[in-house]
Amino acid sequence: MLKTEWIEAGYANETVDPAIDLKAEIRRMAKEKNAVIMAHYYVPGEVQDVADFIGDSLALAQQAAKTDADIIVLCGVHFMGETAAILCPDKKVLVPDLNATCSLAESCPADRFAEFVAAHPGHTVVSYVNTTAATKAVTDVVVTSSNARQIVESLPAETPIIFGPDQNLGNYINSVTGRNMLLWDGACHVHARFSVEKILELKCEHPYAKVLVHPECKGPVVKLADKVGSTAALLKFAINDQADEFIVATESGILHEMQKAAPQKTFIPAPPDDSTCMCNECEYMKLVTMRKLYLCLKHEWPVVSVSPEVAEKAVRPINKMLEISAQLGI
Repeated sequence: MLKTEWIEAGYANETVDPAIDLKAEIRRMAKEKNAVIMAHYYVPGEVQDVADFIGDSLALAQQAAKTDADIIVLCGVHFMGETAAILCPDKKVLVPDLNATCSLAESCPADRFAEFVAAHPGHTVVSYVNTTAATKAVTDVVVTSSNARQIVESLPAETPIIFGPDQNLGNYINSVTGRNMLLWDGACHVHARFSVEKILELKCEHPYAKVLVHPECKGPVVKLADKVGSTAALLKFAINDQADEFIVATESGILHEMQKAAPQKTFIPAPPDDSTCMCNECEYMKLVTMRKLYLCLKHEWPVVSVSPEVAEKAVRPINKMLEISAQLGI
């Protein structure tokens, strides 16, 4: 359905003059339309370079909540656009491609998750931000990989918790907090592909490299890490740590910002376990291109919309996350 909407808009096959300086035109239109361009670390590097703001899911939500722009262009996957639309109902929220979905969000359909929640009454429902607006609507508090541990720890120790949809992240939070959260069985197709064997092979080739791992990875991969954290946390660690080499087990788009921030260091992408390719990319994030960003701003389409009924319910757990994060100084 999403693909049909994009094609029917008439822009998917629109010819763009190759002589156009896309970066200059995108910046010109953004200024003219009072639009802010926000990009996730996983989209292509050239898109990150043209953005006003680059960040992880928490930072993007925080930025959206306080922007005074008339238009938000969210260069990321669809749920990120939904989050911005929920937080900013008075603004026009655009995404360069409606087909940029999320395997983790798709693994947790709202109707099935609601049934799961109903089958376990008395639980506080903690949902990862990588969910649809409809799934957030049956949630008590949203978390990101930047704040999941702190928010879970802020809940009373005796509180029974349902955590979804990322089982790997939930297992990691259980391991570091001593909680026994009830986990939904979902996973990110990118982070689930990293293997212990291939990382160990890289470690043999680069014995002094430190291993950076996103908590959406499987437990055995997480155990290899010198640092476990969100994309923003891994970036900060790589910049500030004394090591010169890093093996990075998260979506390879983050290496663009790492290399810009610490050009004297070497960043090695951990490969997926099912390929000889020396990178692990999210094909949905890579749907966001400069051409699509240009057309998106030009036509102010595709627009992300969330029904008022769903938005009214979904904004509460998002705001709860932002409130707790502010209290905890995250």
